[in-house]
Amino acid sequence: MTTSATVSASTAARETLEPFVELKFPVRGTQLPADHNYGLYAALVHQIPELRQQHDISILTIPGFGDRQGKISLTSDSCIRIRVPISKIPLAYQLAGKPIAIGKHPINIGIPQVSVLHPSANLRARIVTIKGYMQSEPFLAAARRQLSNLDISAKISIPADRSGNPSRKTLKIKRYTIVGFTTEISGLSDEDSIQLQRCGLGGKRHMGCGIFLPCKEDRDV
Repeated sequence: MTTSATVSASTAARETLEPFVELKFPVRGTQLPADHNYGLYAALVHQIPELRQQHDISILTIPGFGDRQGKISLTSDSCIRIRVPISKIPLAYQLAGKPIAIGKHPINIGIPQVSVLHPSANLRARIVTIKGYMQSEPFLAAARRQLSNLDISAKISIPADRSGNPSRKTLKIKRYTIVGFTTEISGLSDEDSIQLQRCGLGGKRHMGCGIFLPCKEDRDV
């Protein structure tokens, strides 16, 4: 049972956390691999080596129009979204105006818009990876434990894919394939929603994993 003292301690701990913001960098280019999680991270680290040590920074992959053959076409809405504590805005802002290459695909990064995180009762991550959990039921149990560790109470689920199976996703990191699942969290309080958007679930958040968006914003590309 959660005591009032525990709840108070949890609330106090959250209030001492540094506020997070999201930098939304427009990008210009033509085409990218649909699985560019690692490629994007490697390109950004090449520009800012310090990113490698920043465990509280999350980097969303770039949305585009998928061709279902392993590529996406970039659109006027394509962007890189990076979540950072306020004190680390200057670090991420160094990307503004930089040209980078993701594999053989060049893109140009524009000047970002900076916004605060807004609560939403229903959040979705395109892929969440938890090491050692590659089947849906054990994965959900592990994800519930992580939510509990964040003092978040909400419903967690894996939506079905087009075949009616739990939506399983993969990403490649060099020679390795990482398995994860699309994950939805619903019934969040405003405070828990912000907490989840700050902290995420699972690993590989430098590579677009475990990062939650309001369901209406999520794009499955």
